[in-house]
Amino acid sequence: MSAEIWAIVIGMGVANYAIRLTPVAALSRVEIPGVVRRWLSYVPVSVLAAIVANEILLPRGEWIVPWDNPYLVAAIPTAATYWWTKSFIGTTLLGIVYFLGARALLG
Repeated sequence: MSAEIWAIVIGMGVANYAIRLTPVAALSRVEIPGVVRRWLSYVPVSVLAAIVANEILLPRGEWIVPWDNPYLVAAIPTAATYWWTKSFIGTTLLGIVYFLGARALLG
């Protein structure tokens, strides 16, 4: 790669690191109230739920009728499996099986 590309890659890495480090460094010296800490604890779960819901309801960016959507058909028993077992690995493996079955049935 040319020196210009390397400079861009390194510059973007430094910019990315600086953008992420600045709030952490600033907030590490401040006592955050318990209510705010509790509120912030829901952010990762909310972001993950939004990503997963988007992928289930709009696979490949297009709406699929719910009864023809293998992603949604597989997501329901997968969620029930996790609720019942609380096993991440087991749920992941069964979720794959559910999806393959739903895809085989629905096409």
